[in-house]
Amino acid sequence: MTSTPRRTTRKTAAKRPARSRSKAPAAGAASPAGAVAVAAPAPQPAAPAAGPATGPAAGTAGTEDVPRLLNRWQLVAVLACLLFAVVTASLQVMSWHANRAAADNTEQLVRVQNIQSTLFRADALATTAFLTGGLEPPEQRAAYDDAIDSISRQIADAADAQPADRAALADLNSAVTGYNATIAQARANNRQGFPVGAEYLRTASTGLRDTTVSGSAIPVAKALVAANADRAESELGAQHPFLILLPGLVTLLLLWWVNRQLARRFRRHVNLGVAAAALTVAVLTVVAFAVAAVQAVHNGDLRDGSYATSYRESTARTAGNDAKANESLRLISRGSGQVYEDRWGVASQTVQDNASDETAALWDDYVAVHGRVVELDDGGKYDQAVRLATTTGSNGSTAAMDRFDARSQEIVQASGDATTRALRGGNTGILVLSVVTLLLGIAAAGLAVWGIGQRRREYA
Repeated sequence: MTSTPRRTTRKTAAKRPARSRSKAPAAGAASPAGAVAVAAPAPQPAAPAAGPATGPAAGTAGTEDVPRLLNRWQLVAVLACLLFAVVTASLQVMSWHANRAAADNTEQLVRVQNIQSTLFRADALATTAFLTGGLEPPEQRAAYDDAIDSISRQIADAADAQPADRAALADLNSAVTGYNATIAQARANNRQGFPVGAEYLRTASTGLRDTTVSGSAIPVAKALVAANADRAESELGAQHPFLILLPGLVTLLLLWWVNRQLARRFRRHVNLGVAAAALTVAVLTVVAFAVAAVQAVHNGDLRDGSYATSYRESTARTAGNDAKANESLRLISRGSGQVYEDRWGVASQTVQDNASDETAALWDDYVAVHGRVVELDDGGKYDQAVRLATTTGSNGSTAAMDRFDARSQEIVQASGDATTRALRGGNTGILVLSVVTLLLGIAAAGLAVWGIGQRRREYA
């Protein structure tokens, strides 16, 4: 009886582990405690380690950047070519305008120098005629009147040609009118034998040259000569070949930079469009530099050649007539004219320093006659000195001075005309080149757009 319960107990204990090995209840099934079981979420795969983007991601970033870069490079190339065209063409137009201004100012310089020379010529005629006493020789009076009329016409022409000189020319015209009125008073008194006539003449002649009185004729004329000479020489020197190189060099540097950026991005050494634009700019720069250099040399030759001849010969002509007037004033002063002889010496030296070989020989002829006039006057032969100074014969100082003055005037006019013709004649090519530069500069910009457009299409 007692053994039966023990076997039952062992069987029961043997079956319990089998229950513990049974399947887990299904999801949602009631647990023995009456609670609902919730399934745990599935584990997520581990995130990959951070590293450089590859594949499509990099391509997407490139799609956003490259077109923008191409636009920037194209803008740089186009602006460089257009600015080159505008700046270089502008410099060439300025060069063309400078030559025209140089021609105009040279013409004006010849005018005002002629006015100055003719003023001294008129004074020489008036003082020489005064020595004769009484009625003047008709030919000398006519020559004086012609000189005054010529001055008036030239003042009007100069005022029309150069507005910047109009105020000074108006003062000069007033001074000439005053001088002529004083000479008329001197003549009226001289015809009647009044000694005051000589004083009027000295007053007129001195007032013509007086630098201490505002508006005196000769100081105003000298100021006009100096102003126009400065303008003419400044314009003659306005060709700057090396300045015209700068726009081209800067543009070539920028186009090289654009080509380098394209090469780094697209692995091609040369962009044909940008290279063609650079070649166009290089050729235009070389041509522009060569033309400017040739023009600079040409203008330098003119400045040292025909322009200098005109200027120096006119200076000699002015001084020559001044010397002749002082010769007559010396004789008018009768024994107290050493101051005028000293002025004659200064004027004669100016002639010798500036006259051409041809007119220097003519001046030597006059100097020889003047030496005889001085010798006669110093030797007490005053009347003979006056006759030698006033005679219209070929052996007198008046005839010698006339020969010098006429030839000097011819040289001045011929040299001035040669200068202005040369400046205007070879100047049209510069203007044509400026138009060509502008058009080809625009074409270079188009070539750069075409070249960068090729890369844009390749990328797309």
